[in-house]
Amino acid sequence: MFHNLRHLNFKHFEFVKADGFDEAIIGIDCENFRYIYSYNKALEILEEHIETTEAIDFLEFEIKQAYFGNSTPIFI
Repeated sequence: MFHNLRHLNFKHFEFVKADGFDEAIIGIDCENFRYIYSYNKALEILEEHIETTEAIDFLEFEIKQAYFGNSTPIFI
């Protein structure tokens, strides 16, 4: 299925991005047109700037808890 993604036209859909986490994107939910992020990679990105416990708290309560309807990014 992923090999067909390059043939899909996503320009008519709006994706909600988590700013600063482009390197953590691991896929796209084609049903709801939202990004799928690696939780561990997002945590690594945060740890470059803040302590691990703060990074976990920020990711859990500021990023993962944000809600944008069906466009809410997925962290796995």
